[in-house]
Amino acid sequence: MPGRAGAWLLSGGVALAAFLALLWGPDAPAPIGRGATAPSFELPRVGGGPPLDSQQLRGEVVLINFWATWCKPCEDEMPAMERLYRTLEADGFELVAISVDDDERTVEAFAERLGLSFPILIDPSQDVASDYQTFRFPESLLVGRDGVVVERYIGSKDWDSQAYVARIRRLLAETAPG
Repeated sequence: MPGRAGAWLLSGGVALAAFLALLWGPDAPAPIGRGATAPSFELPRVGGGPPLDSQQLRGEVVLINFWATWCKPCEDEMPAMERLYRTLEADGFELVAISVDDDERTVEAFAERLGLSFPILIDPSQDVASDYQTFRFPESLLVGRDGVVVERYIGSKDWDSQAYVARIRRLLAETAPG
């Protein structure tokens, strides 16, 4: 019996230590999801040009997409993303695709092959993907003009479907400047 009491005391002590570590440990970052402020970033554009600073996107409705060339679902959704972008670009909609690949030439060839016209950025260190708590690809965040995340989408989507186009159009109308 004394061994059993010691085991219970040891278990209780470990549980108490774990609880105190959680209570007084470093704060975990808040989830980046609906209602969170989208983290700022600055990344190079694939194909050259000045880096894109996310602050330049303030005042726009933006879809930020994290992807990779080796990701088949990412490739599958890109044509629909291009059609969405072309449909809504003139209305103040932006689409930014952030590749986590480490070879810019591979990303550039991929974009050329698919005829993509929206801005493509590269995040080979995956620092920005980490800031957005993104580790599954594709993953996208719809961000309002105020820089607040409206929705987080995991997985490939049919971006040019009426449901997504209508949702983004409503967001553009609700938050229209002036």
